[in-house]
Amino acid sequence: MRPAWLDRTAYPFDAHSFTTGQHQMHYVDEGTGNPIVFVHGTPTWSFLWRRMILALRGEHRCVAPDHLGFGLSDKPETADYTPAAHAQRLEEFIEHLGLRDVTLVVHDFGGPIGLSYAVRHPENVKRVVVMNSWLWSNAGNRSVEGASWLLRSPLGRVMYLRLNLSPQVLLKTAFADKGKLTPDVHRHYLAPFPTPATRRAPWILARELSGSNDWYASLWEARGALAEIPALVLWGTKDPLFPLAHLARWQTALPHARIERLERAGHFVQEEAPDEVIAALRSFLTS
Repeated sequence: MRPAWLDRTAYPFDAHSFTTGQHQMHYVDEGTGNPIVFVHGTPTWSFLWRRMILALRGEHRCVAPDHLGFGLSDKPETADYTPAAHAQRLEEFIEHLGLRDVTLVVHDFGGPIGLSYAVRHPENVKRVVVMNSWLWSNAGNRSVEGASWLLRSPLGRVMYLRLNLSPQVLLKTAFADKGKLTPDVHRHYLAPFPTPATRRAPWILARELSGSNDWYASLWEARGALAEIPALVLWGTKDPLFPLAHLARWQTALPHARIERLERAGHFVQEEAPDEVIAALRSFLTS
């Protein structure tokens, strides 16, 4: 569970394991109090939330799973890595730990994966925090459809499985300040995917940007379940992947939400603006 490449100073957390099917999902479980469940996207893992966990674990129980196929979790070649399958495993995980009155903090693909739990179990969700994500079908979005078509092709398979495109190249392009992705931080996103056999989960999620449109649409149709849940939307405004039109759509979906724009950050706000993210979370959690 503790590979040699892991910097234990930056990520000083005990390892925990949840069994799903025949496989193990790694997770962080730090602190006591009201639970916060941090849900990552691609190609990240619980390392993305390390600063938030360190800052908040004195006041809250901070729980951050690594989706199957990511981070320190198992990476079976034949697993179902669609967003709906990740969402089902997350629901099983929350129920297994007996977490109640949870605050869901979601980012990137963690949005539909995590908020699937919220629309199905709104009575058990105390708060929702959304960071640069979505909850609707990408049908008609030409840039997403074009990218998804490419990634479904033989070339896309080579780029993801052989060249490790997602953490090697795309990760950095999503930063507004490329200097925030230091070599040491970048190493922690590359190391979980050392071989083509370990890179299937990011590739499948990339394909499912449009491949799971029907599932995303079903979540969007059920968004009314979120209406009474206090919400915070934190948005890196220089995100090249998720434009400000996405933020505007969240404002219509969650008209009661507190909106905070991080004007100097791109897609990975946790890496580019950690202090602002922590301050916003603290303020929201105590309001």
